[in-house]
Amino acid sequence: MQNNTAFSWQRYNNTPIVGIVRGSDLDTVKHIVNAYIAAKFYTIEITMNTPNVAKIITELRLNYPDLNVGAGTVCNLADLDIAIAAGAQFIVTPILDEEVIKKCVEMQIPIFPGAYSPTEIYRAWSLGASAVKVFPATQLGPKFIKDVLAPLNQIKLMPTGGVSKDNIKSFFEAGVVGAGMGSSLFDKKMIKNNDFEALQNHFTAIRNEIELFTKI
Repeated sequence: MQNNTAFSWQRYNNTPIVGIVRGSDLDTVKHIVNAYIAAKFYTIEITMNTPNVAKIITELRLNYPDLNVGAGTVCNLADLDIAIAAGAQFIVTPILDEEVIKKCVEMQIPIFPGAYSPTEIYRAWSLGASAVKVFPATQLGPKFIKDVLAPLNQIKLMPTGGVSKDNIKSFFEAGVVGAGMGSSLFDKKMIKNNDFEALQNHFTAIRNEIELFTKI
């Protein structure tokens, strides 16, 4: 599939959360996405270690034009090539792979590379990251974000790992431009029970936590 529709920053800013789908089949993903869009979420990544990842990305691109569809867990150029061929509109990595960042910048595809330390964060940003995925943010918390942004306030940070409904507002108050959320967003029990109405309500409750920080 040709990647002929650009990532929409406007839709991302409406709800600056990247939902991380890992391991779900296509039918389940479609049910999730219907609830996701209904709750005004527009940016979703399918991880490269999800079975049939390329097919899922392509199907979402074809059937959900209002959605930003990206690929996550992109660790090398081979992963990147598969993701781009499938139609991914943005790329997320768990690590700092300089070649992946450089190629995305060259292709003008938003890239959110993973970094942990201030040095890694600065390096990722200097290579052209759209925002730096602080990962894993589980043990770091909002104070780490605030401390990093004190001297590096020009860098856009997107914590991922450990972000939940209970703490997401604190991360935004610390100065992040977005957050990545996986299991805390896509509630496994609700999905297993096919309770997508409850899932939509769950999405809405999370969105309400950061309403002051969204740009509608």
